Amino acid sequence: MTDMLSRPGARDGESSAAPTSEIAAQTKPLVVSAVISAGACLLTGLLTCAAVAVIGWLAATFGGASGAVRAGAATWLVAHKAGVTLGAGRISVAPLGLTLFLAWCLYRGGKSAARSSAADRTKDLMMLAGAFAAVYALGALVVALLTADGALKVSPLSAFLGAFSLALVAGAAGIVAESGAGEDIADATPAGLRDAVPAAFAAVLTVFALAAVLYAVLLAIHFSRITGMLELLDAGVIGSVVLFAICLMLLPNMILYVVAFLAGPGFQLGTGTTIAPTGVDVGNLPALPLLAAVPEDGSTPSYLLALTAVVPLIAGVVAGLVVVRRGLAERDADALGWDAFALRGAMAALLAGVVLYALMALSGGSAGPGRMSAIGVPSALSAAGLLAAGMAIGAAITAAVVSSRRPADDAGDPER
Repeated sequence: MTDMLSRPGARDGESSAAPTSEIAAQTKPLVVSAVISAGACLLTGLLTCAAVAVIGWLAATFGGASGAVRAGAATWLVAHKAGVTLGAGRISVAPLGLTLFLAWCLYRGGKSAARSSAADRTKDLMMLAGAFAAVYALGALVVALLTADGALKVSPLSAFLGAFSLALVAGAAGIVAESGAGEDIADATPAGLRDAVPAAFAAVLTVFALAAVLYAVLLAIHFSRITGMLELLDAGVIGSVVLFAICLMLLPNMILYVVAFLAGPGFQLGTGTTIAPTGVDVGNLPALPLLAAVPEDGSTPSYLLALTAVVPLIAGVVAGLVVVRRGLAERDADALGWDAFALRGAMAALLAGVVLYALMALSGGSAGPGRMSAIGVPSALSAAGLLAAGMAIGAAITAAVVSSRRPADDAGDPER
């Protein structure tokens, strides 16, 4: 792994002792770096949520500032999939927009911890990642204990485990990227898997992009619903800012629900509801502008049924092209046949399916008592499996066809 303390600092014959000693003086112990970076991430997330909650309190006519701060902390905990109970209802639907923001903060925090500690050995990097996640999780545990009050109850264990998991994944990614260990891991990874990973992420991004476009089109079609909801809410300027922040936090959830819709099994917005290409049975919905795109009860348009087959195939084609492009750049590309490229394309589709399953499983939960106790993708495994199958077909065929044309192209090139 990259030794951050051995970077050359001398120029034109100058001694490198001064730069090296200066770098060594600026480094901090692993635990100190982990505490500072994790604490900064903790405060950034909490202050952001508290600020939005206080803005909402200013627009409201009830409650106190302390209650608004507690609501912001509870939202921060829910973003970590902590179990929060408000009265008779449980809230566990993580606003993934906020979760992504926290993950980005933790990623930057991991990079900062690696930079300040100058860790470069595998043991030190693992200790740094573990300490970073543990400090952040302990902070979440304290927040959970301080937030619980009266009707608002928080599970300390779920808060600790959720925060630890997010900090470990995002923080370790930042530590690996900053320390240079990522390059070493990539060099040690087999070529096939090394090509399949970026192809899988390309497929996932393609599915997200297509789902986002469809969602935007549906919102535009039902724009009158949005204006009607805004008039009904009559939130005012400050309330509209808070409403926009809420919609922004829940937007990734809605896009994932569209992904599940395109997969076939669909999703639900309450107990006993169904929103799928085969039909919609949802009834009345809350006056949230994000829900304006939900089709009315009954059968869905035929073009939505066609998209269930087209979207995974397009994502598979993108993955297949990425696999071929990366595979042809390898030194031993001449030894790879079309079947090897097809296998890599199928591997990429499988990895993409796993990522989509994890995201769809995280996007659901409970949003309150009664009917709102079941929201999300109940058949996440089936949806991810169908998407992976379609992507595998598109990726394998594309990779095989494009790579099989290579010998003819090479033979016709006089310089080869």
